[in-house]
Amino acid sequence: MFKTVLFPIDQSRETREAADVVTNVVKKYGSRLILLSVVEEPLPDAPSADDPMVSPEVVAKLLENAQSLFSGQGIQSETLERRGKPAFTICDVADEIGADLIIMGCRGLGLTEEGADDSVTTRVINLSPCPVLIVP
Repeated sequence: MFKTVLFPIDQSRETREAADVVTNVVKKYGSRLILLSVVEEPLPDAPSADDPMVSPEVVAKLLENAQSLFSGQGIQSETLERRGKPAFTICDVADEIGADLIIMGCRGLGLTEEGADDSVTTRVINLSPCPVLIVP
């Protein structure tokens, strides 16, 4: 049913909590697991030290740690690192890899100044080419 699962990750608590659901889904359906992390473009007025997701080194380490976590559960995964705006990049990658399901936390690091209505999660739900499972 879910041949390819995309799991976008950041450093949020919600991402860590969603990892258990990802493990269960991938094991149950024998899915291919793709871990994606997006290196965000820094905002012009904000110092990049405020957002760890603008550092390619931090994102690479995050992907490496996530891959190790799933490997410890007996799950092989592939990693992708992309640059851009998280919601659009997540949906583009889902389309590109033919994802059958995106699993993500209900709220990651991507709350915008406009609030929850413009969160990365909300945008992914509205733009996704496949079903999105949101883990509260």
